[in-house]
Amino acid sequence: MTTHTAQPPETPDQDEVDRLIEQFDPESNFRRLVGLSAGIVTVIAVALSGWHYYTAGFGLHNEIAHRAIHLSVVLGLCFLVFPRQHRLPGPWEWIVSAGLALFYLVMGVSLVRSLGSDMPAGAQAVFFAVLLAIACLSLPFKAYDGSHKHIPWRDWIFAALASSFSLYLLLFFDGIFIERPGQHTPVDLMFGVIAIAMVIEATRRTMGIFLPLLAVVTVLYGIFGPYLPGGLAHRGYSVPRVVAHLYKGTEGIYGIPVGVVATFVFHFVLFGIMAQLTGLGQLFVNLATIAAGRFAGGPAKVSVVSSGLFGMISGSAIANTVTTGVMTIPLMKRVGFSPRFAGAVEASASCGGQVTPPIMGAAAFIMAETLGIPYNQLILVAIVPAALHYLAILWMVHLEAKRLKLAGMPPEEIPNLALVLKSSWHLFIPLVVMVTLLLMQYTPFLAAFWGISLTVACSWIPKLIGPLGKGMTGLAITPRALIQGFEMGAKSALGIGAACACVGFVLGITTLTGMGFKFSAFVIDLSGTAAAALHALDPLGWFALNQLTILFGLLFTAIACIIMGSGVPTTPTYIILASIVAPALAQLGVPQLATHFFVFYYGVLADVTPPVALAAFAAAGIARSEPMRTGMTAFRLSMGKALVPFAFVYTPALLFIDFSWGQFLVALVGSIVAILGLGAAYTGYAGRTIGRMAFVALNLLSLSLIFGHPGVTAVAAPLVLLVLAWHWRAGRAQPVTAA
Repeated sequence: MTTHTAQPPETPDQDEVDRLIEQFDPESNFRRLVGLSAGIVTVIAVALSGWHYYTAGFGLHNEIAHRAIHLSVVLGLCFLVFPRQHRLPGPWEWIVSAGLALFYLVMGVSLVRSLGSDMPAGAQAVFFAVLLAIACLSLPFKAYDGSHKHIPWRDWIFAALASSFSLYLLLFFDGIFIERPGQHTPVDLMFGVIAIAMVIEATRRTMGIFLPLLAVVTVLYGIFGPYLPGGLAHRGYSVPRVVAHLYKGTEGIYGIPVGVVATFVFHFVLFGIMAQLTGLGQLFVNLATIAAGRFAGGPAKVSVVSSGLFGMISGSAIANTVTTGVMTIPLMKRVGFSPRFAGAVEASASCGGQVTPPIMGAAAFIMAETLGIPYNQLILVAIVPAALHYLAILWMVHLEAKRLKLAGMPPEEIPNLALVLKSSWHLFIPLVVMVTLLLMQYTPFLAAFWGISLTVACSWIPKLIGPLGKGMTGLAITPRALIQGFEMGAKSALGIGAACACVGFVLGITTLTGMGFKFSAFVIDLSGTAAAALHALDPLGWFALNQLTILFGLLFTAIACIIMGSGVPTTPTYIILASIVAPALAQLGVPQLATHFFVFYYGVLADVTPPVALAAFAAAGIARSEPMRTGMTAFRLSMGKALVPFAFVYTPALLFIDFSWGQFLVALVGSIVAILGLGAAYTGYAGRTIGRMAFVALNLLSLSLIFGHPGVTAVAAPLVLLVLAWHWRAGRAQPVTAA
């Protein structure tokens, strides 16, 4: 075996990393503040994290008040922490900004006209002055931008307005929700319009423009329903009714998504940040190197395992790609992998962390709350799909390494397991305790409370035990580090908090108009038509009409997930699709849990699916490869994530739904063989180069295995293995193929 010794290009410096984060991950594009403004932001952010930490351990406020407190601080910080980002080309930034400004003003005018004499003239004047200020300040004047080191005066105004509407609910809570429930004063509705405007602006600041535009279109859909054609039409709702529903209802801004972020997600993001401070990330890298480093293409397999482990506790797939990719991508290039392949491996592995138990992404907590199932049950359900996803990546990495005849890492570069465990055992304690509490059905926020507490306490073990702690690794979390961790934890949770508030618009209008049922009827009709046409071409009757209908329903749903997830984080993508698209699959007879997992998986897959594969594009920036080709390779490496959802829909036993060992084993064997076949087909190698006929055969046979049909599996699985075995045996003398 030979190892390529070509030196990689220079590793990106911190400025390059910051540029990549700014370009591809607006959630992590924080201002680098100095002076008084930095101190103010630190105090507010630490107070926010401290408040969440306290409520996790010692009890929550009432539901609405807790969410309002959370959102008042989160949205205010969004404008202090994040700079205004000019992300659209040419005049489009001005066109979109002007359109949003016009939307705010039209909503205000419509509200005043609807209320008529009920709104005093003085209140009208103040209301229009505020809306006009929001509209003008939202325009992309360069003079408003300030710098990354200082907060411009415009953003102080926005921060105050973004906090005001939640503070109004808190200050007058009894009068609004107890003394006059269901009644809306002009002041309530004025703050409701301000809430809509500021949530959109905060989401635009932290997430980009797609999600805010979707929110605007959804609100307009709720108002102009009677004027829409065909099945899209509905009775329509007045501006006051829409504003009240979104602002004061429990299915709008303060709905389940914000509630889950305020009680679950924030705490786990904070735990992840604190764990990173102690050196848990380096421990994951060491363990991954021990497990996979000695095998062919060792650094790539280390990247897969370590990025997956680190991704479990990371709040952002893109940030994970950038931060870990700086270390792993140059190593992969050094041993001989192409820049394109190295970037794709890192992107695909980083995204996999969100579907990997025991600590999954934010969407998993929202799924548990939405479905009303314990989080510990969700952890168990996710085990098999996550294992199949990583099997697919590792298999394709292995084939690529064999194709290039790459060796593993030298023995001297692989840590000793006994020494790693001896030096880092104390870092496992918080993670083990937290997972144990989750499995014992304690609340996730209480588990996170003890995880954070033990992370801080256990970081001091090497110093507390004195000479016995000599050689132990990890950093003690000093008071200064604690403040830094709490500040970064709050900042890291801002983007998802704003996005979930914005997604509340979609959920609110969906419940108000029945939009989900309309979309479901459309998907069912389209799937039925396509299935009937294909069924007519199946003379042997191998596949029932219902199976084909579900297949097309899944395909249309997968396409919708990828389109909706383009440039939007997984969590809001999941929330939107779970409310609009998932009911269609449920009506086709797919179990509810399988439906939501399907949407969840394809929401994650959007981060590595061109044409907008942000995680892959960020990795391409580090690898200095062509972004679109890197995205296509990352999607190919994520084939397991694309295939497995179809398998567990057709055989829910993979998710332990209606479990039987016979169905489970047939589906598991079929899925594994399908992954092996598709991996070889799309790598183009299995001991020797795979020709066109073998490529077609492997695709058809592997895809037929997703249905979990015992007869089909008994025929197709041996054929796939036979094709692979023949290629491997015939290719022992195959020469090296150029990368």
